[in-house]
Amino acid sequence: MTPDQTPAPRSHNFQQRPLSTTEARVLGTLMEKARTVPDSYPLTLNSLVIGCNQKSSRDPVLQLPDALVVEAVENLRQLNLVLETSGGRVARYEHNIMRAVGVPSQSAVLLGMLMLRGPQTAGELRLNTERWYKFLDIASVDAFLEELQDRAPEKGGALVLKLPRAPGTREQRWAHLLCGPVDIAALSNAAMPGATEDDVITLTRRVSTLEDAVALLQDQLQNLHKELGLSQPGQD
Repeated sequence: MTPDQTPAPRSHNFQQRPLSTTEARVLGTLMEKARTVPDSYPLTLNSLVIGCNQKSSRDPVLQLPDALVVEAVENLRQLNLVLETSGGRVARYEHNIMRAVGVPSQSAVLLGMLMLRGPQTAGELRLNTERWYKFLDIASVDAFLEELQDRAPEKGGALVLKLPRAPGTREQRWAHLLCGPVDIAALSNAAMPGATEDDVITLTRRVSTLEDAVALLQDQLQNLHKELGLSQPGQD
């Protein structure tokens, strides 16, 4: 076999070896920073830890110690999902998910966002990934997600799952399967948290404020109609 005929590496099977929560956070962070801060990428260990533990655009928010991130990086390197770059005074790390898993960049963007922010609708994913990749429309997001869900078993099987519609919601959310099967019941409960007394008070105040604003606008509109000699709204 000539060098040009070297077979492509087999896709990683997440059903056989799912990622831990820490490994998913490390991988997702590397995928995010490759898109959002390319001048600082690949990342040093310190930058990677800061990215993993940032409080914005993370669900859940984690506080990972350096040692745990180092362990996760080493595990991901063994799985060929992360590469260490040579040169320079400090080690730097970059993700290798598109080659290791065999997915296009658009699909990788969606997987990365799901790893960082948990289950989301196609519309939420399109909005949240704007700094990573600008999808044409929600339909294109759905198409890539469905492709990931229908992935053939010989390629490692499905990488995402479309969750059942939660009560009181219009759109279904998607979840990644890189950490193994999802607990649909737990995700449904998390999506429908019980309202506390403070929540009710806050909502009541907001409704009252909006009602006052609407009443003021109605008065201003009536005065304007009078000044212009027009009939009042709702009158023939």
